Amino acid sequence: METLEFIIYPDGRVEEKVTGIVGASCTQVTAAIEAQLGRVVNQEPTSEYFAQEVQQSTTASAEVKFSNW
Repeated sequence: METLEFIIYPDGRVEEKVTGIVGASCTQVTAAIEAQLGRVVNQEPTSEYFAQEVQQSTTASAEVKFSNW
């Protein structure tokens, strides 16, 4: 589940926390919002930012040999 959390402080600072998005694609999700909020002063990537999606694939092969007795 993707979640965006915003904390707005009395001095106008906004803290944004993104969870549930694996990899750097969270920057694409938040870019439009950040453009409207103003200048980004600090970014702290979470462990999800550095994670990679797992892609699993399987290949099966079979070889059949018959003996001539």
